Amino acid sequence: MAAVDVLNSAGAKVSEVELPDEIFSIPVKTSVLHEVVRSQLVSKRVGTAASKTRGMVSGSTRKLFRQKGTGNARAGSVKSPLRKGGGVIFGPSPRSYEIKVPKKVRKLALKMALSAKFSDSQLFVVDALELEEIKTKALANVLSTLKLNDLLIVSDADDAKLALSSRNIPDVKVIKTEGLNVYDILKFKNLLLVESSIENIKGRLS
Repeated sequence: MAAVDVLNSAGAKVSEVELPDEIFSIPVKTSVLHEVVRSQLVSKRVGTAASKTRGMVSGSTRKLFRQKGTGNARAGSVKSPLRKGGGVIFGPSPRSYEIKVPKKVRKLALKMALSAKFSDSQLFVVDALELEEIKTKALANVLSTLKLNDLLIVSDADDAKLALSSRNIPDVKVIKTEGLNVYDILKFKNLLLVESSIENIKGRLS
């Protein structure tokens, strides 16, 4: 197992924690990460774009004028796609953009994303991030002391003070271990784990 320094909010080392190799030290395959990230992104598309075909447009189906003898091009009903207010040819219709990825692959990709952060020395552990009140400046000062930016913070508790204090800090996001996902891990440069969240990650991925 690999050992990582556990820091306090002042940036000083207070202990070490061991990270299991089967989660934080596995070979990384970009194709697997790409598949899962793509699945996550397309699932956000609602797929509600729609247009009316000639069969859906309101209007008479009567032939506008006789076929021959008028000098005009032959025409059918007012609902023809060639006429203003008519139906749309090959227009969009409601659809699902979902890309199904097996559960084992999603789990593997999450391990790979964590392993990538660890191998790039972009994974950090803090003993606790407890704020006395909801205050952006207080959290910003802690992150400045730790010299961390472009950061994803993972906590095991539903800490409203931490979540609300982080909202106005650019490129900082706080999530619970239950919401840990490949896209967010790769989107941010650095990953900061609250020490107590490591056990939850082990339980989820072991």
